Amino acid sequence: MEINNDDWDFPTIPLEELINDFGWESISEWTKFWEKNNFSSIEKEVSSKVRNDWIWGLLLPLLSNALYLKNNSKERKLIGLSALPGTGKTYLGTLIKKLSSSLNMNIVVISIDDFYLQLEERESLIKGNPWNVSRGFPGTHSTDLMLEKLLQWKDTGILNVPVFDKSLRNGLGDRSHWITDKPDLVILEGWFLCVEPLSSFNEEDNSNSFALTSSEVTYRSQIQKNLTSYINVWKIIDKIWHLKPREFNYMDRWKIQQEEEMLKIKGSALVDKKLFDFIRMLNTSIPKKSFDLINSDFLVILNEDRKLNWVGLTKKYI
Repeated sequence: MEINNDDWDFPTIPLEELINDFGWESISEWTKFWEKNNFSSIEKEVSSKVRNDWIWGLLLPLLSNALYLKNNSKERKLIGLSALPGTGKTYLGTLIKKLSSSLNMNIVVISIDDFYLQLEERESLIKGNPWNVSRGFPGTHSTDLMLEKLLQWKDTGILNVPVFDKSLRNGLGDRSHWITDKPDLVILEGWFLCVEPLSSFNEEDNSNSFALTSSEVTYRSQIQKNLTSYINVWKIIDKIWHLKPREFNYMDRWKIQQEEEMLKIKGSALVDKKLFDFIRMLNTSIPKKSFDLINSDFLVILNEDRKLNWVGLTKKYI
């Protein structure tokens, strides 16, 4: 099986360096591996819904990373997937879970949002933040529960975690159920995954054209303190993938599209002022600089249409 650059716009050399990191000597050797592992059925499964650049630049490399970690370590490994809302990480996780069986692996993808505090616990936070939102920003998750459940899985192999449904409670969201599984590898995803508190930052260094209100400036400082409770979770992540848009404000359109799709599928989502307030929170709660400082291992750069522009080792990106 041969592939060429006509399948994508991103450069081949950084991708090949990425593949080398997973133990393959060349892209040619890597594609032959996938051909032997029934890639034709995988391609048929996803090609109607996913572009070639996502298949070759993200889906298969991420699965290759998972396979490498499983085969080269006796310890259970946790992969982190950091990407802004609406990027497509949830659907990517669904595909990874479905296709991992072709590698004789059981991969479970969970979100930091599955560890949101229950709505009753978040009610006081609704009153306390300037966006009047019930979830999303650092401080709305039970980091103790997240750390406990992930460490328990690493130690025993049993993963027991809650599942959060954003469509419940008229878009406020709540836990719908718990799952128990024995995965070979876990992927943890989140929009501010591996973002750490800044030692200092300029309030003018905002994510885009949103001008901060005085209450947002004040609460931003509280969020920086909240981020410290996530650090112990970030520390147990073995490899980090960062899906990063060339421009932060692409997220606004992506988030609107995501909520419109949820409304069609589930009949409930964030709309009108609730959606505007949530998008404002995403833009103003964490300085843009924080996302530039994520210490990832692998980097994927996206354009406004979510097309992959660059894929490779983060340290190789200029």
